[in-house]
Amino acid sequence: MTAPLKHANADPITLDVALGERAYEIVIGRDVLNSLGARVAGLRPGARTAIVTDRTVARHWLEKTEASLTQAGISTSHVVVEEGEGSKSYAGLERVSEALIAARIERNDLVVALGGGVVGDLAGFAAAILRRGVDFVQVPTSLLAQVDSSVGGKTGINSPQGKNLLGAFHQPVLVIADTSVLDTLSPRQFRSGYAEVAKYGVLGDEAFFAWLETNHAGIFSGNASREHAIATSCRAKAAIVSRDERENGERALLNLGHTFGHALEAGAGFSDRLLHGEAISLGMVLAFAFSARRGLIPAAEAERVERHLAAVGLPTRVSEVPGGVPGVDRLMELIAQDKKVKRGRLTFILVRGIGASFIAGDVEAAEVRTFLVEKLAER
Repeated sequence: MTAPLKHANADPITLDVALGERAYEIVIGRDVLNSLGARVAGLRPGARTAIVTDRTVARHWLEKTEASLTQAGISTSHVVVEEGEGSKSYAGLERVSEALIAARIERNDLVVALGGGVVGDLAGFAAAILRRGVDFVQVPTSLLAQVDSSVGGKTGINSPQGKNLLGAFHQPVLVIADTSVLDTLSPRQFRSGYAEVAKYGVLGDEAFFAWLETNHAGIFSGNASREHAIATSCRAKAAIVSRDERENGERALLNLGHTFGHALEAGAGFSDRLLHGEAISLGMVLAFAFSARRGLIPAAEAERVERHLAAVGLPTRVSEVPGGVPGVDRLMELIAQDKKVKRGRLTFILVRGIGASFIAGDVEAAEVRTFLVEKLAER
């Protein structure tokens, strides 16, 4: 693991996602949003842009984003959607797609996804299907999006039957992760994103997880630890994506906690009762507990992860979800819809220790059901 930056106003960090002809850069640092226009002009001379954003982000950052593009001589328009998972729907996709068509965005133009994971997934999917494929730029404005959903080219919308069941792999041509925009996030939204930061430690980098245990306060306060944590997370994801772009193998490890987490999120109706990162926090705790139940790790390892997530204010018990979650029958139905299910067999990401995750394709539904019955009864 690399050492953290010495000060928060250091030069931007630039990481490469090595995908041959589809390679792109991730630019991380305070106030790098100002460079968006110049970078887009360099990538696509003469291109027009259309910004997709949500109402809250628009209030804070739309004007600055448009100014950066305009100053570089780039024509731009925008479409604003409602915030939240409700926009990642058939109706949301129709609204964005029709707006992009009306803006006359063509194949040599660019869609700019200005927002969190919902906007990135929705705008990216619309770009993927518009005129059979238009390039797009990710400008993630949440911690969760900066460390996870903006990198790797997964785009999509939700179905009433499950999360992210419709989508496409469509890589961005550039990611601009301005860490200063995170200052406008609510504490709850920031904590939600932190769950994905912690994920990179528990799935493949025990030293990073140990560093997080000591330095998480600085990430929340915005000192140099924030840029370091984001860069470390992005570097880990970029390396995995470059080796397995379409999740045929190793990339599935990035779903640690997501099988349980997505089922809980869908069970809560994709609502603000349970944010995505909160669901992933619960999912990681369950994945570690399930691994301990199978004898793969000592219980103390699972307790260490649970203790850290609780220390930053993330939920670690299913009973903490306001309004509760569906019973075990419904949760099992949702788990059966998980994208990693192959020919009806459940696939989970389990662990042999902190930083040592693996793909387990031999999990029986009955075993998961028994485990969930116990966990749903915990208080």
